[in-house]
Parts: sequence; structure tokens; C-alpha cells
Amino acid sequence: MQLTGKRAIVTGSNSGIGLGVARELARAGAQVVLNSFTDSAEDHALAAELAAETGASVRYIQADMSKAQECRALVARAGGCDILVNNAGIQHVARIEEFPGEKWDAIIAINLSSAFHTTAAALPGMYENGWGRVVNIASAHGLTASPYKSAYVAAKHGVVGLTKTTALEAAGKGITCNAICPGYVLTPIVEKQIPDQMKTHNMDRETVIRQVMLARQPSGDFATVEQIGGTAVFLCSDAAAQITGTTISVDGGWTAL
Repeated sequence: MQLTGKRAIVTGSNSGIGLGVARELARAGAQVVLNSFTDSAEDHALAAELAAETGASVRYIQADMSKAQECRALVARAGGCDILVNNAGIQHVARIEEFPGEKWDAIIAINLSSAFHTTAAALPGMYENGWGRVVNIASAHGLTASPYKSAYVAAKHGVVGLTKTTALEAAGKGITCNAICPGYVLTPIVEKQIPDQMKTHNMDRETVIRQVMLARQPSGDFATVEQIGGTAVFLCSDAAAQITGTTISVDGGWTAL
């Protein structure tokens, strides 16, 4: 398998896109470290289940991505990594003048600053090995904007900028850094947005999905976590060795509009 012998850390990976990416990396032969801020029996059981399913080495390491020291400690506790997937993220929807300051701070910390801290911790080992892949899970909102999502849009635009800078600093050292920009993927984080959007727009669930969420996604379908995971595996492959500092949109045509 193409990623045999490579160690991958996927932040925020006990559900949703992160788990989907971790699963595809494990299927490709990588040794995978799952992560979230909890440390439950269910988290460790999930790692065991994924190992049994894929035949890969999978373990779970708790770290709170809102805290810089824990972000960096995650990489150290994993023993470094060849592949770093910065996926951890949270969301809150509100008008700017009503947006709680603590929610802004948390979103910037988890969605953007955590990617800086993990990357800073992972790069020295990648430089030493002469090989590495950093894959940042940004968003269509890293390339465009929507109302009521000021912190998320700001953070994801920041992730795209961090991606470009990381790629330039690592260029010529066997290391690439790219951002995947999904459109709407029906995951727990998106599910949590639906009630807020229903309230904001005074619509029922199906109307919100059709007229609000997927209105800008011309395919009319949600992307899947398997598709995001497959894109990540490609970016880690030899075929993508000269792809760096860019974004790959998996958004059903959203950013083509």
C-alpha cells in the first residue's frame, strides 16, 4: 500500500471528516493517530475498531486543540509524523454584532491557531526525514464567504494563507502543504448548523438544506467524508509531489460560480 510505513496524525478525528480522512489513510497503509479533546473509552474503542477494519496501526491521543501547548504535545506524544492533517474545527452562526467574543476566540484557536502549532511541531521531523505531507482541511469558506459565519470564514481564509506560507518555507525539502476546501459535507458539525439556520431563515429542515446550504453547491449533493479522505490520500501520494501551496475544492462546483 502506498502509505505503508508513514505515520499520520489527524486532528479532530473521532467523527465526521476527520474520521473519514483517518479511515482512508489507514486503508492506504498509514499508521494513524486519532485525536479529539475527549479521552473516553469510546475514543480508544474507535481506534481499535478502525485498526481491526483496516489492518493498520491506529491509536488515539487526547489533546485540546484550543490550547497551544497541547497541540504541540500531540505531535511529540505521537513520536512525530510524516503526514499531518489539520482538521479540528468548530462552528458558530450569528450576526457580527451579536457574535459572542468567546466564540470568536474559540473558533480562531481551534480552526486556525491549532494548525499553526501542530505544523510548527511537525516540520522539524519532516525536514530531518526529507519527506512530509501537511494537509489542511479548510473549506469553501476559505475561498469565499457567507453571512453569519464571520469567525469561521476568517479562520478558514487564514488556513489557506498558512498553507501557502508553509509550502513556500518547505519547498525543495520533500515536503508539501496543501488545503482541501470542502463544500457542504453532512457531518455532525453541519448537522449542528441546521437548527440555527432554520431559526435564522424561518424555514423547515429540508428547505434549509435545499435553499440555503446546497443553494451554492451546483451539484445539489453533499460531498462525502470518503471523497475528502480520498483527496487527502492523493495529496500524500508520489503523484502529488509537485502539488504544493494550493487549494483543492471538493465542493460540487460552489467556487466555480
